[in-house]
Amino acid sequence: MSSEVHQAHAAAEQVTPTAYISEHLQNLTNTGGPQSSIIDFSVINLDTIFWASLMGFVAVLILLIAARRATPGVPGRFQCLVEMIVEMVDTQAKSIVHGNRTFIAPLALFVFFWVILLNTLDLIPVDWVLGVNHFIESFGVHVPHHRLVPTTDLNATMGMSLSVLLLVFFYSFKIKGVGGFLHELVSAPFGAKWYLAPFNLALNIIEYLAKGVSLGMRLFGNMYAGELVFLLIALLGSVWTFNLDLSLFGLVGHVIAGSAWAIFHILVILLQAFIFMMLTLVYIGQAHSHH
Repeated sequence: MSSEVHQAHAAAEQVTPTAYISEHLQNLTNTGGPQSSIIDFSVINLDTIFWASLMGFVAVLILLIAARRATPGVPGRFQCLVEMIVEMVDTQAKSIVHGNRTFIAPLALFVFFWVILLNTLDLIPVDWVLGVNHFIESFGVHVPHHRLVPTTDLNATMGMSLSVLLLVFFYSFKIKGVGGFLHELVSAPFGAKWYLAPFNLALNIIEYLAKGVSLGMRLFGNMYAGELVFLLIALLGSVWTFNLDLSLFGLVGHVIAGSAWAIFHILVILLQAFIFMMLTLVYIGQAHSHH
């Protein structure tokens, strides 16, 4: 009888594919539960803040180590790689931003490294939290939810996008002055005619909103889709039983498909970091130009 009760209890606790995906896409919040509304500033995604801050620190650390190890002689592999990336970013900054790049070029370099590190977290196995929980539960600690990749959280990518937009406004006021920037809002792109001012202003407001939304949504959409594919591959490999499957289908569905997608996803990781860095330079470069 006890065996039948145990089997019934196990069947009740069996996780469905939908619940499995939902569980992996839920953040660890300060409230202890999921966000109930679309916009709720009282909910803080603790895992997103932790990993975004940690990867930002690692990006700065890598650049500092590269700067201190730089030698005038024949560079090593690490120095050569960093120098190639620095030269690439500096070349793009020179061609896009026509003005003082003392802060802008290092910013673009940091953004490129930071987004790469944030996106690379997506290559960590999706069920790593279960393994970590089994280990830390012996110390009396349990993590109910954890979302590893900050760029799969729209709050993070929109926050990054908003930061870029604030820099655009900062350089617009700095380069053009308050009067010059306000004049540009009502005179471009249709011309400085008084009857065209409302149309110019409306179009510029839409343009700035589109810049902010598209910059954050583009990064989020690509990384979120990649994470979903990893979860679907995990389901495929387990043949929807959530048990270790050593059959040929399990090998193809999990190991081979997962490895192939991970290799392809490396290109997505680098491409999205490059696009975010380039758009940051483009938007700041537009703030330096006069219409």
